[in-house]
Amino acid sequence: MLQIDLWKRIMIWLTCAVGLWLAIPNAFYTNVEKHNDAGAAIELGGTTEELAADRALWPEWMPSGLVNLGLDLRGGAHLLAEVKVADVYEARMQAAWPEIRDALRPERATVGTIRLQPSAADEVRVRISQPEGMARALEIVRGLARPVQTLTGVGATDIEVRAADDLLIVTLSEAEKLATDERTVQQSLEIIRRRIDEVGTREPTIQRQGADRILIQVPGVGSASELKEIIGTTAQLTFNPVITRGTDANAAPGIGNRIVPSLDEPGSYYTIEAAPVVTGEELVDAQPAFDQNGRPAVNFRFNTSGARKFGDYTAENIGSPFAIVLDDEVVSAPTIQSHIPGGSGIITGRFTVEESTNLAVLLRAGALPAGLEFLEERTIGPELGQDSIDAGKVATLVAFSAVLVFMFLSYGLFGFFANIALIINIGLIFGLLSLIGATLTLPGIAGIVLTVGMAVDANVLIFERIREELKTSKGPARAIELGYEKALSAILDANITTFITAVILFAMGSGPVRGFAITLGLGILTSVFTAIFVTRLFVVMWFERKRPKTIEV
Repeated sequence: MLQIDLWKRIMIWLTCAVGLWLAIPNAFYTNVEKHNDAGAAIELGGTTEELAADRALWPEWMPSGLVNLGLDLRGGAHLLAEVKVADVYEARMQAAWPEIRDALRPERATVGTIRLQPSAADEVRVRISQPEGMARALEIVRGLARPVQTLTGVGATDIEVRAADDLLIVTLSEAEKLATDERTVQQSLEIIRRRIDEVGTREPTIQRQGADRILIQVPGVGSASELKEIIGTTAQLTFNPVITRGTDANAAPGIGNRIVPSLDEPGSYYTIEAAPVVTGEELVDAQPAFDQNGRPAVNFRFNTSGARKFGDYTAENIGSPFAIVLDDEVVSAPTIQSHIPGGSGIITGRFTVEESTNLAVLLRAGALPAGLEFLEERTIGPELGQDSIDAGKVATLVAFSAVLVFMFLSYGLFGFFANIALIINIGLIFGLLSLIGATLTLPGIAGIVLTVGMAVDANVLIFERIREELKTSKGPARAIELGYEKALSAILDANITTFITAVILFAMGSGPVRGFAITLGLGILTSVFTAIFVTRLFVVMWFERKRPKTIEV
């Protein structure tokens, strides 16, 4: 019997209503976007008259989820960066020297005096004055080795130690280099993501490409240079003992030291110990503030380990200058006046309010473990993005109109029912995209256009099956019922295989390919729903009301 239970009818109409309700904000995109931005700004910094006006552009009781526009539709910046993983080797070796020195000092009677020698970036060379004690020195330094913490490095240690005459040579092992490379790229990826999230951009694409490259696409950013300013600074903060201060950038700093310029005083240079006392990795918080003279500054706070090292050093070196170094420039070099036990302090300098705020953001997000080299940069203007949207609208409307006309001319009233279901189908797609916060790209629009063409495929199968059943002299009710029953398997087969393809594209693709896969997959789900349930409900309701003796499809 051709009938649908009442509870099923309610569920079908309710599903359609909820989907269309969620899609409504996209018809008023600009107003809703201003409303959402104003709401977020009010939560962070309080309300203003302008923010209140923007928030009032859209009712609070209405849904406010939007389909995010991708880089190719909204405009924005595209960067391809290469992580300089070799930089980390040098930093690791510089940090290893104090540990090696402290381990060998108690053995001076055996190994003699210990002197750091000029070394390559990825090794430490130490000369001992008593070569006959080399075996003991090797034993001690090898005891500092730690196991490599990766599956591929099981059984290997992080350093290799060998002797050459009176030289003790320490290098990173190959297993540790591979683990360091992987760790460096992953850490860089996460820090870039955190820095961009701190700025509040929408739906950035941040993905690893190859062994040491990162793809960054951020919609809504004005230019690639603006994006580079956000993420391009390594923000490596260290606190180093000061040896001397002068004006000669080419002076010999001595082994284990380096010369860095002063940020505040052009022409001044500091000779500092290369091995830092504390690093920015031990920071747990950084906030913009003002110093005692009302000038912009940055307050910082260390974790327990950093606070202990910072406190011990300040207690032992009262009256000595202490350099705060940011990205190889001395921001300030205050003289230690007293013991600082709390693990907190302030960075002063010739900052503007904006610079102190940006520095706090960078320090809070974490330092990039290595520098970035930008291999490719591209800016997509909002005008080009708008052209893409307009072209997508035209393509969708042409496809949509052609399908509507074809269905009506081919199937008459039944085609009209399918057309109404198709309109609901498009609304459901946008409702689902808004619900999950998906990003719509130009290939995503292509997925919607393809869905429009595929959406009526199920209805065509059903209507053609009904025609065949009518030719066997069955009554209209029975023909409609059999048409839906016998077409169901073909509909499911066709759409399940396409849906599997969409899942594979999403799992293995990236960026635009994923955008296409998302809209295609969601379009398949909504198309099957509208064909099997919505169109059938229309037909059943019409049939119950008219009770025709014969029908024409």
